[in-house]
Amino acid sequence: MTIELSMLVPHVPSICHEDQVPEFQQEMVDGLKAVAKEISEIKPDVIVLVSCHWPSTFAHYVDCYPVHKGLLTAIEAPDLIKDVPYHYQGDEGLANQLVQAGKDASLAVEGVHDEFFVWDYGTVVPLRYLVPNEDIPVVNLSVTLAANLQETYEWGQAIAKVLLETDKKVIFVSSGALAHNLVRGRHNMPTVSEHAMDKQFVDFVMNKQYREAYNMLPQFSSLAKVESGGRHLAMLLGIIDEDWNPVYYAAGQSSGSWNPLITFTKTKASFVKEYSASF
Repeated sequence: MTIELSMLVPHVPSICHEDQVPEFQQEMVDGLKAVAKEISEIKPDVIVLVSCHWPSTFAHYVDCYPVHKGLLTAIEAPDLIKDVPYHYQGDEGLANQLVQAGKDASLAVEGVHDEFFVWDYGTVVPLRYLVPNEDIPVVNLSVTLAANLQETYEWGQAIAKVLLETDKKVIFVSSGALAHNLVRGRHNMPTVSEHAMDKQFVDFVMNKQYREAYNMLPQFSSLAKVESGGRHLAMLLGIIDEDWNPVYYAAGQSSGSWNPLITFTKTKASFVKEYSASF
């Protein structure tokens, strides 16, 4: 099989509970639900997800445990995300393959085999919409602060090699934002300068100029404080290549951040929503 779908998804805390979503973030929820329908049609065997809210210090971590079950109260926002249950199967075999591929590529990759490991909201929030029945196994990945963008990109390439060679149908999810210089007030947009960089990055992606998008990341990440220093984007760009077609679903602001929902597929023609209007 192969990677059936890759995507960049939002995980803003205020969409965790659908009945509490502000109107200005509803587009993200509608987009996630639309992607969920596509996922249900694909019937994937596993989802591999990297979350900006699992920041590891030195090693790239892969959650190898066969079952992910717990209650999440988000440390950053316990008023918005409290005692949220989750229960997904893992894929221990594929997770171990990813760990070994990282080691073979001379990267600092380690597996996590711990039933008490608690998922973060960058993982739980999008999955509540993308896999509402909790019926698709998930392998979770960290973003690694000691790894620069190039190393993270190479880790993405190593992941892609494993996923392209597996006999399973896989979906890759990168959970995180673009500009992320946070301020109080969920309704706030990024600054004009930060948002100009958001627009340029999205424009590169939607025109399949993935190399230009990657080359933009160092300054973009520094000046607009891209979430996780842009590492989740570097990993995603290590997964896809010029054969992947982007589909723009939605975007929205959250406390000065910008949060697009974009999918990538090799099986459909490129479709560019009038995303300029969303800005």
